[in-house]
Amino acid sequence: MRFTTPSLPCLTVMALLACHPVAQAQTAFGEQPSDGVALPGLSQYAPTNSPEAAQPTKLHDVTMEAVFKAGEEPLRQGLTWRVFQPIAGPDGKLPLLASAEGGVAHFQMLPGDYFIHVAFGRAGVTKKLTVPASGPVEKQVLVLDAGGLVLNAVSGNDMRIPPSQLRFNIYKAEDTVDDDRQLVVEDVRPGTIVRLNTGTYHIVSDYGTVNASIRSDIRVEAGKLTEAVIQHRAAQLTLKLVAEPGGEAIADTAWSILTSGGDIVSESVGAFPTIVLAEGRYTAVARNKDRVYQRDFEVVSGQNADVEVLLKEDAGTQG
Repeated sequence: MRFTTPSLPCLTVMALLACHPVAQAQTAFGEQPSDGVALPGLSQYAPTNSPEAAQPTKLHDVTMEAVFKAGEEPLRQGLTWRVFQPIAGPDGKLPLLASAEGGVAHFQMLPGDYFIHVAFGRAGVTKKLTVPASGPVEKQVLVLDAGGLVLNAVSGNDMRIPPSQLRFNIYKAEDTVDDDRQLVVEDVRPGTIVRLNTGTYHIVSDYGTVNASIRSDIRVEAGKLTEAVIQHRAAQLTLKLVAEPGGEAIADTAWSILTSGGDIVSESVGAFPTIVLAEGRYTAVARNKDRVYQRDFEVVSGQNADVEVLLKEDAGTQG
């Protein structure tokens, strides 16, 4: 496995603000400035018995930034900001008040308590914010403590595997079996940047759909892009039932592939099906009409090949 960890670049696209009027912010406040997102107040925090409660309340400008690590430059794109009320609604969820996409976000908010959440792909962090009745609100800087992960794989020493035949599942790295592991991202395509919180992850790489599977633990560092190349010990094979070596494949053939211990690992029907197998010794069993043919063969890592079963390799009449 090979790793490189170049720093993620800083980009310069400002946030695109989009208001989700979950609590009808425009109705509550009338016309709002076009350069910010107005939020409804939280009535449960308002002094209902005070004469000032009926008076218009001043909106406060709040700027929000996110960084990978404390002291770094803020991210300029790829973020999703969400602002929630701090008390759950009837459905048990925190009501969403507003959201913004991009990088640095600017909101206009009434005094009160809020939860703000920023997501960067699968990474995210939440912070409670109190907007005072008077005075400025300091800039909110959230530390994501996140990085990126790119996965690829080869067969043998360096034979490239077609992306269509590779899939990765990313789990939390825990001392448990896969059924008990927490799945973080499923069915990741090779070459895709996955944004994750800093930590160690358990990677399962599947080459094909039979038995070529490799597992590895990989650590994601804050502010870095980790590129991992996983080495599979497998090869792609094309099965053929032929009358003579190099001859034309015979159609309507049913195939079974058995391990050296006699376990069936693959079954298919066709003149020349293609499968991927982990390295090792196998037996190919071909059934055509009422006859059965078979051949032992070996899979060598990184060496794609044809497996020809000759009609003369007759194992008898089926049934």
